[in-house]
Amino acid sequence: MENCRDSKLVGARRVLRVLMVHSATGGCILTRQSVVFAVSLCFAIGLLHQARSENSPMPLQLEMRVPFEPTAFPSAEGTYLAYELHLTNFTGNPLTLSSIEVLDADGAAPKPIAAFEGERLDGLLQPLGGQANGTSRQIAGGGSVVVFMWVVFQPEAQVPKQLRHRILTADSSVEGAVIGTHQTELKTLSSPVQGSDWVASDAPSNDADNHHRRGIFVYDGRAVISRRYAIDWMQVENGASFSGDVRDKRAYYSYGKPVVAVADATVVTARDGLPDNVPGHNDQFHPAVPITMDTVGGNSITLDIGGRQFAYYFHLQPGSLRVKVGDHVKKGQIMALIGASGDAREPHLHFEIANSPKALAGEGLPYVIDHYRVKSEKGWENRTRELPLKDMVIDFGK
Repeated sequence: MENCRDSKLVGARRVLRVLMVHSATGGCILTRQSVVFAVSLCFAIGLLHQARSENSPMPLQLEMRVPFEPTAFPSAEGTYLAYELHLTNFTGNPLTLSSIEVLDADGAAPKPIAAFEGERLDGLLQPLGGQANGTSRQIAGGGSVVVFMWVVFQPEAQVPKQLRHRILTADSSVEGAVIGTHQTELKTLSSPVQGSDWVASDAPSNDADNHHRRGIFVYDGRAVISRRYAIDWMQVENGASFSGDVRDKRAYYSYGKPVVAVADATVVTARDGLPDNVPGHNDQFHPAVPITMDTVGGNSITLDIGGRQFAYYFHLQPGSLRVKVGDHVKKGQIMALIGASGDAREPHLHFEIANSPKALAGEGLPYVIDHYRVKSEKGWENRTRELPLKDMVIDFGK
């Protein structure tokens, strides 16, 4: 567009010169209309050059939005924010990201608190629809990318109430997507299982291979992540989840262990009757029933824990449920046993908190567990009102 406009204006200037020359030599007579037209074009040329020197270019045509605002949660001697920044390129040409900055938006002048570039930025990006072209930081014309944000604050640091984002490319930048950091009530719950040596498999983290964290699912026309803070609880001994025949569900330490209510609550769903799977991973996994929206969680229980928050227990043992819809349960009450039903490659408890009573339809919410111990190189360390992170080994006591 710039080249076209420049050529037209240059052409108008040449026309004016030709008209003036021909008029001076008697070759033509300048009419009033032709003079006004030519002078007006020259005046426009001057304004255009002035605008180019004094004004900034058009803003970067990159839409920035956060579909669901995060809530800060404590763990592992820090405070964490996990959320998704959706970027859409509204031009026909590719855009290559240089960096993403997170700014403290509480004050009059936003202050940087985190920056992601290079390999750190690469690990956050997930293009939609296979539109990556060239590099992982490139957004194709008309394309979109999801940025899986993971911002960590030191224990003594205060989490801003609002954040703002700055996107930089090679030759431009844009700011926007102002969000809050305390979107929901952070509930304190008890543990969903009992005993020691439980691995928090695929617990909260920002790893690209964390199928909970990256588990975007479109439901009712909205992209949601109900599993954002989900944990697959697996009991281990000496680092192994089973002993004996890998295909025998009873060889797994988790199988048949009780699951308990994390709070005083009301049972809103209770599904039983689905068979356990024969354990197997990758090509060795052959579910006992086809995996559908109705069977993905296997035998399951959903609790209404108040405040539009719901606790999900998936993959329970068939015939083990001790509760039904409408029951009121007490914190610590045994409700069922761990099995391998639904989309379970081996026996474990999938546990999550979401803001919808429909499985997979809501947004995953963080929470904290009242107390537990974490295994470290120094031994068992006590934790109070924190949320375990990926692969922590936990002791819940009795």
